[in-house]
Formats: sequence, structure tokens, C-alpha cells
Amino acid sequence: MKSFKPVMTSAKYPISALPIPSRSQLLIHNLTPDTHTPSVEEFRAKTLVESPSLQRRARLLPAPCHFSHVAPFPVPFPYDIEPPVPAAADDKSTSYIEHWLADREAVHPLPTYPDYPNPPLRKYAAKNRDQPLDLLGISETGLRDCLPHLDVGDAFAVIGAPSLAHEFDDEGDPQPSDVEEAVSARQDLIDVLSGQFTLMSAPADNTSPDIAPFAPWSMRYSGHQFGSWAGQLGDGRATSILVTPHPSDPELTYELQLKGSGRTPFSRSADGLAVLRSSIREYLCSEAMEALRIPTTRALSLVSLPALPVHRERVETACAFNGPTNMFFFGGGQQKPDYEGLRILGEWTGIEEGEAWGSRLVLDVARRNAKMVAGWQAYGFMHGVINTDNVSVLGLTIDYGPYAFMDVFDSYHICNHTDESGRYAYNVYAVRALLNSLAPLIGAEAELGGKAVSAGWAEDLTQEKLEQWKEKGLELQDEVERVTQETAAVEYGRLMRKRLGLRRQISNDESQFFSPFLNLMEQQKLDFHSTFRTLSIFKPSLLEEIKSTTGSAANGDASSSFALQNFITKLLDGSSDADSLDHGKATGEWLAWLERYAKRIQEEQGEWAGVADVDAEREKEMKASNPRFVLRQWLLEEVISRVERDSDSGKRVLAKVMHMACNPYEPWGAEGDERPDGEEEKEERRFCTLGEKKMLGFQCSCSS
Repeated sequence: MKSFKPVMTSAKYPISALPIPSRSQLLIHNLTPDTHTPSVEEFRAKTLVESPSLQRRARLLPAPCHFSHVAPFPVPFPYDIEPPVPAAADDKSTSYIEHWLADREAVHPLPTYPDYPNPPLRKYAAKNRDQPLDLLGISETGLRDCLPHLDVGDAFAVIGAPSLAHEFDDEGDPQPSDVEEAVSARQDLIDVLSGQFTLMSAPADNTSPDIAPFAPWSMRYSGHQFGSWAGQLGDGRATSILVTPHPSDPELTYELQLKGSGRTPFSRSADGLAVLRSSIREYLCSEAMEALRIPTTRALSLVSLPALPVHRERVETACAFNGPTNMFFFGGGQQKPDYEGLRILGEWTGIEEGEAWGSRLVLDVARRNAKMVAGWQAYGFMHGVINTDNVSVLGLTIDYGPYAFMDVFDSYHICNHTDESGRYAYNVYAVRALLNSLAPLIGAEAELGGKAVSAGWAEDLTQEKLEQWKEKGLELQDEVERVTQETAAVEYGRLMRKRLGLRRQISNDESQFFSPFLNLMEQQKLDFHSTFRTLSIFKPSLLEEIKSTTGSAANGDASSSFALQNFITKLLDGSSDADSLDHGKATGEWLAWLERYAKRIQEEQGEWAGVADVDAEREKEMKASNPRFVLRQWLLEEVISRVERDSDSGKRVLAKVMHMACNPYEPWGAEGDERPDGEEEKEERRFCTLGEKKMLGFQCSCSS
């Protein structure tokens, strides 16, 4: 028998037998639950059986509540519930609705694995909710980094060998295992990550007292959307289904959240589902951002529910996206502020007991998010919808909707076609709302001489006192702005120097190198990503021949040097409008910038002490910071189309694109070789290009 204490080993577990953390590490035992689902036991034994509509009806939670227990429910919406005919005389008018929902809830416990007879959680099934499930993808890097102790069985073999080729090699076809344990682990994974089955604690008399009670939940939070207060938002289509400690560090836990798992109390008028199209985009980009070293939530799996229709602009296929993460939101209610709930929420973020934490939390969140946004801008990423519910306390990129990576550089590009005002354009980001929420608490802490507020700190609070505290707290605004700007500038400068192969930090780098470089790209309509990648092969010696005759590269003729001419031609080949480009003028502009760049490189020779071939080492470092492969809009649209058209072949394409996204710096498509061999290398090369002109600047909608 295997142990299920939080002490972690190198053992692997099927998903329904994964260890869970201690009570102190579980959000549901430290924050305030919905009054209708006050405990795991009551949720499992009463809510799911007697009043399941409490999970599916849009409703305002009482002010102190932070979350509501909710089980996944991937069912078409609006629900097709027929009233009984004739209605029972003693039946309440809504009882048949509760009965219909309860009949489809996962409340029937299944047998445990023979090798794991006493798991911390039990797997529950529904009787009337069978539907086909199709595992489209498993993220190898998400699994490796976040859940190395998860046994996925033969999941990778069933998906098939990653490939972009239109004509697949039979050797890469799916090869299901003939080992029963591998098949069982894979099916267990699909069952849980599709939302069809639910993991919960067994009744108290069947559970070890050392194991904390557990049931899924959805978070409640409020915020602004497109500049307007939207009131209670919350996880309208996301359910946190499991939390497990990382085997290398039991204090580090990962929360597995299903997106598109059905309605919750926070769904408002929506169906709580997610379509295949948007799920593929989020699945790929979560891991692509991690590979670019930009803070992000992660992706684990993608499961299609092909028989579940979802109504958007057209009828689409449902998909359950799973991302392991340790993200956290800050929020309150649509009613009057609940300051005690605010205190509990803030203390849960890990603040040291007894010390004032309000101002430290705001400044820390500002730093984290500023650093994240600097990464976005250095790598040409645009989120598209930075509403306050898309800002994480941990400074992680979350909720990948109408995002885009820059194609042709445009500092004012808007990637979301519903963002008509440009509120979330490439060059516009700000993090301010958190201070407004915490200002009264910060003011109260100041009055206490730098001590944390205690339970009941805002009881019987007068409006006058509240305003005094708030005014005092808002004095931090200038400091928040300063910290945000300084952190973003430092991180952006660090990343840009890394991308340009520069090792020294000089105060005028922005004006001398970064801005002029970006201006050249914008004026000449150059590909943001390939321009950086091409620059990695530049050597100062390329300018020596023309400098020897004119004294200045800017005044020289690039055609007098075959190697230099080839290099500049390669840069200008990245233009989306090469035919109308004034090549003579563009060449002169590049020569002027390259002359300054070459001088800076030569001035930094001392920074490369001990390196025999500085040019080769700089090229190597730059190629490790400038991706060859980027998730461009045209590419995403093609992948989505191929998966929608044929999931069997499409999932192999999806797997290959995920592999490329997780290894973006590799020389895909035989980079540097003019004639790549084979269909696969040719497709890799095509997937590294700017794509068709009609797709440049393609904008997505928020519909997902």
C-alpha cells in the first residue's frame, strides 16, 4: 500500500490518486466559503444531491464570501429541461429542475485503484452525462515542471508522433499501450481533465483524519472591464479541481483548474463552456510564454468534447482546457465592501503575521506585474484584455484570449478587434486598481504604527474614519507609479540588452539603441521577431571594408561589401512591403545604426574575457534569447483549422507546434540551410515565416 501523506517521493500516481496538501495550504480551508456551500461534506451530501441549481444559477454571494464549491458540469446550455406532464400535485414548481440537474451530477463513487486503496480523494461519476472525449494534447513541459509525479499512462503514444507534414509517416501513428496500468492511467486522466468525473473527499467516516476535506471550487472576485466597474465577476467557466504539492518542494503547490467546465454562480448569462478554437490558443501560448521566460500560468492538457455544442458566432465544439498554476486574484463583492473579508484575503497571500502588509503587498504586486509587462513588450506580446480580473497578485500572465505576438512592428497595434479605443494596445499598460481596494487598510496600519490590522478591524467604522484611512493609504500612489515605472524600465532594458547581445548597462541605451532600432522596424515594416534573430549573425567586421574607404559606414556603399550587402538584404527581406521600400534609403538608415552598434560591441570586448571567439559566442547567446519560432496569428488559425477538420491528424500537428513553442530558439526548418531536406523541415521553415500578408495584424475577438 502506498502512503498518501504530504511527504513527497519520486513515485508517480494516476491523477485520481495524487497527494493533496495539508489543510493550511488549501484555499478552501483558509478563506470564507459561500454560505450555500459552507463545507465539503455539505456540498457533496446535500448541494449536489438536493439543490444542485445553487451551482448553476447566477447569483450574488454574500459580501464576506471568497469562493463557492462547484463541480464541473460540461453540459449544453441552456439546459434542455422538460417539465413533468402532468405535474405532481405535491411537487414544488422547481423540484423537477433540481432532480434533472442532480441526475447529471457526478455523485456516484467509483472503486479505487488496487495499488492505491486509500487515496486522499475519491473519483465520482454521473449516471446521465456520458459523452465522447478526445484527448487532443498533453504539455510535456507543463507536466515536467509542475506535475512530474503525475502518471499519464500511454497518453503521448495515443496522440501520436508530433508532425507538421500533410502526409504522415505511418510510424508516427498512435500506438496505444497493451499494458493495462498505462491504459487505465490515461483514461483516468481524460476522465478528470474533461470535467466528466469529479475528485472529492469521501465521507468523513471513510477518510483519514490526517487528510483535509476537499471538493472543487470557483473563486469569486469583482473588478473593472474596459474601464467600467463590472461588479461581481468570478470564475464564470473555471473550476479548481485539484491541488497537489510539487514532489521536490512540499511547500510549493499547484492548483489544477479546468476552463470551460460548465456554469458556476459567476457565469451570469453565459454557458460556462469554452470552444476548441480559444482553448487551443490558450493551451499553446501558456507554454510558449514559459519558454520565453515570461511569468505565466501553465498548460497541462486539452480534451475535446466533440458531441457538446457551444453557441458563439457559430456552433462550435466544446473543449476543456487544464492549466496547473498557483495564481491568485484579489477581489470583493458587488455589494458594500467587506473589510474583514479583505483582511482574510490579504493574509492568505503569505504575509508575515503581525506585520503591516497592505503597502508591501501593493508594491510587490506592482513590481511583479511591471516585470511581467516588460517581458511582454520586449518580446512583442499583446494580451488584449487587461481587465482587473486578468491581473494576478503573483504577476503571472493569465487568461489568454484575443492575444497576439507582434508581426510587423507597430507600437500602436491593437490585437483585440473589440478594443476600439486602443485601451489595451501594445504600448499601453497600467496597474493601479489594487491600491484603491487596500487604501483604507493601509491607512489603518499606518495609524497602528506599522502593525497589521486584527480581526474585526473595521467593525463600527464611521464613514469619516474610512475616508481618513483611505486618503492616507492613497498617499502611496506616487510610490506605486515610481516602482512600476522603474521596475519595468530596468527589466525591459535587461531583456533588450540580452536580445541585442550587449552586456553593459548604460543610461542612454534606450535613446541610442532600443528606440532607434524599433523605429527602423516600424518605418520599414519589418518583422519584429526575424529582425532580432537576423541581428544575431551580425559581426562588426562587416563594416570594416566600407569604413576603410569612407571613414564612416553611414556614408558608405553597402554594395561594395558582398557580405554586408547580404546581411542588410536579409534584414530587409523581413519587410511586409518590400516592393515599395526605398532600399537605398533603408540601407543607409541601417548602416548608421549598425555603425553605433558595432562600436558598442567593440567597446564591450573586455566583458567577454576568456572567450576565444567573441562573435561566435555573442551569436550563440543572442540566438538563445531571440526565438526562431513564434506563435503567430496565421499559424494559430491554421492549427485550429487542421484540428477542427480532423482531430486524429490535427492532434499530431498540435503536438509539433507545442514542441516548437516550448523550444523556440532551436534552428527549426534547417535554419541557415538554403535547401532543407524533407517535408517536415520544409513545414517547420514555413511555420517560422511571417505568413501571408492578409493575416498581418489579424485581430481576434473576446468570444471564446
